[in-house]
Amino acid sequence: MQIFITGGTGLIGKHLITRLAPEHDITVLSRSESKARAALPAAVTVIENLDSIANFDDYDVIINLAGEPIADKRWTSQQKHQICQSRWQVTTALVTKINASATPPHTFISGSAIGYYGRQGDKPVTENNTEPHQEFTHEVCQRWEQIAETVKQHCRVCLLRTGVVLAAEGGALEKMRLPFKLGLGGPIGSGEQYMSWIHLDDMVEGICFLMDHFQCSGPFNLTAPQPVTNKAFVSAFANALNRPAFMPMPGFALKVIMGEAADMLLTGQRVIPQKLLDAGFEFKFDSVEQAFAATES
Repeated sequence: MQIFITGGTGLIGKHLITRLAPEHDITVLSRSESKARAALPAAVTVIENLDSIANFDDYDVIINLAGEPIADKRWTSQQKHQICQSRWQVTTALVTKINASATPPHTFISGSAIGYYGRQGDKPVTENNTEPHQEFTHEVCQRWEQIAETVKQHCRVCLLRTGVVLAAEGGALEKMRLPFKLGLGGPIGSGEQYMSWIHLDDMVEGICFLMDHFQCSGPFNLTAPQPVTNKAFVSAFANALNRPAFMPMPGFALKVIMGEAADMLLTGQRVIPQKLLDAGFEFKFDSVEQAFAATES
């Protein structure tokens, strides 16, 4: 297939492209052609400007993974604007190009996040949830998804409501490893808030599954079937590193460091990938212990 990908140099994008490149023709939109060429397989085509292609008539699948990292910086007004526009603008440009195509792609897979649901406490949350908590992460994801779904009349749309991605390199664990290895790790806040996570391999295979299964459409939770409390998460991570986890991070201290963004870590979401499971997807890593055994080996 001819596949067009945004966000191809990010954590998920790079591994997805490595998975797809041997079998498919990949074109990647990147702000830096040199960076993308250095990071991606040689056979991948890289463009810096979407205007360099007239339409998507020659493409079968569009995969949209672009977006400013949401937790890397404090949520100033400027940073919130960047988080929103880095998602909304690219998605708008893609759907405009899809809508203008005479023979549009059959599938549009577009990023989102479990932040769509907002804080949900300890109740299990599936894609059928109709009561998202109104907060910044919901506003970002709701608009992001709404833009993507404007092409539903022309092609199949799948939305990736992604949890915390666990990987041997990059992602959330990269920031956690050093303090934990120094014996400075521990639960955040009460430690009772749920964390919904997914191993990078399952994330990539989940996207491939959605690409290949034409009966799948709409939002999908890209999270492992067994979310865990923050206390259980950090305990499993510390065990995998053979380190203690006795240094809790009080909620007020995290808010001093991260500001409003701290709420993402202090409030919980117990997200279940019900639609993926119902469609027959099999997770390789369904327990956090398995995932850490793989990332920390």
